[in-house]
Amino acid sequence: MLHPTSLPTQSEGEQHGDGTMAAIIDGLERFDSPGKGRGLRVTRPFKVGELLFSCPAYSSVLSAAERGCRCEFCFHRKEGLARCGKCKKAFYCNVKCQKADWAMHKLECSAMNAFGENWVPSETSRLVARILAKKKIQKEKSASEKLLLIGEMQSHLEDEDNEKRERTEADIAGLHRFFSKHLEVPDQKDLLTLFSQVACNGFTIEDDELSHMGTAVYPDVALINHSCLPSVIVTYNGTSAEIRAVQDMKPGDEVLISYIDLLYPTDDRNNRLREYYYFTCECSECTNKSKDKAKLKARKQSDPIEPQVISNMVRYARKTIREFRALKHMCEQSLEEMGAVFDDSNVYMLHMMYQAMGVCIYMQDADGALRYGGKVLKPYSKLYPPYSLNVSSMYLKMGRIYMQVDRHSEGISALKKAMAIMEVAHGKDHHYVTQLRKEIAQK
Repeated sequence: MLHPTSLPTQSEGEQHGDGTMAAIIDGLERFDSPGKGRGLRVTRPFKVGELLFSCPAYSSVLSAAERGCRCEFCFHRKEGLARCGKCKKAFYCNVKCQKADWAMHKLECSAMNAFGENWVPSETSRLVARILAKKKIQKEKSASEKLLLIGEMQSHLEDEDNEKRERTEADIAGLHRFFSKHLEVPDQKDLLTLFSQVACNGFTIEDDELSHMGTAVYPDVALINHSCLPSVIVTYNGTSAEIRAVQDMKPGDEVLISYIDLLYPTDDRNNRLREYYYFTCECSECTNKSKDKAKLKARKQSDPIEPQVISNMVRYARKTIREFRALKHMCEQSLEEMGAVFDDSNVYMLHMMYQAMGVCIYMQDADGALRYGGKVLKPYSKLYPPYSLNVSSMYLKMGRIYMQVDRHSEGISALKKAMAIMEVAHGKDHHYVTQLRKEIAQK
């Protein structure tokens, strides 16, 4: 692993008698989580909606698709962003943000001009370049490494298959091609390890409607293990990650987040966990599969549906969902075919209707978007955990569409339901919440 020589090692920190590190974040401590390796637990009570801690990004990168809309440094969206005078492609809130970002932006600034339209590094390559640059210039632990150093993040390099290794090799080639002028690049082995660490520990920064804004790494947040019954949720304030309780917690409780979308049944969730994180979840929901029946609900018919028919349709649904990402016009046909067997509340039907809603929004078909969104919302509220961002983002989308078509009372109702969730997940003072409060008041 990459361990910057300027950073103190774990042994230099204060340790408890059981070998765990002393808490450096109030109310939290790192510990050995049974069956999960390292973990994070609380040392005092936390209530639903309470902030456990906030963690600045060790390094972050704005998505290329968001350039011109958001500040490269703080990710805030605003009118009248100032353009970088050299590359003309990066935008900032003001001179302060531009100066704060220069150590990272200079990795890309001249290269974007030199390569022009051929400047196409992956977002992962861009993030790794920034991590390497920060490792080079930092003299002490960053504010995001109070409990875990960047070099201590978990890597699964030995578990990666050939396909993943090939993608990483392509990203490394892009790193050399686009960043070698301003970057001291480690050897291949260390690069492979770092890319694997980022793949396992990187976070997608999303806005209030869960649209992708960028990617970041947060070493201290990377300590938090997965559960399909999470006790906390991660939201973003600019580029900082904020961790809030979605369950009441007592001293000794482990801090747990979900690494994946929790809508899907147990087998699907664990397939995704094994594919991307190389473990199988053994939480009580995965053991009991208590929601799987509701998630895989079939239509009531005079003749019972054979189990093999259900199994075949699950395989068809999985295949169709993969294809649908590239062929969205399959929507109506797929819904009709799956709907002959699956109930509208079945998660595969919900996925397809959610995609259909997105198509309608793109086509400016408000009635279609509201029709599909209305079918999705009620099952979402039952199948997702409390205070789910997936549910609040749906209420936001629906509320704003209602407003566009002058259905104000329904719009206000949906926006208020979104705000009730966001006040817990983001905190009552988060700018998303204050903006939404103003939005509701203005209507």
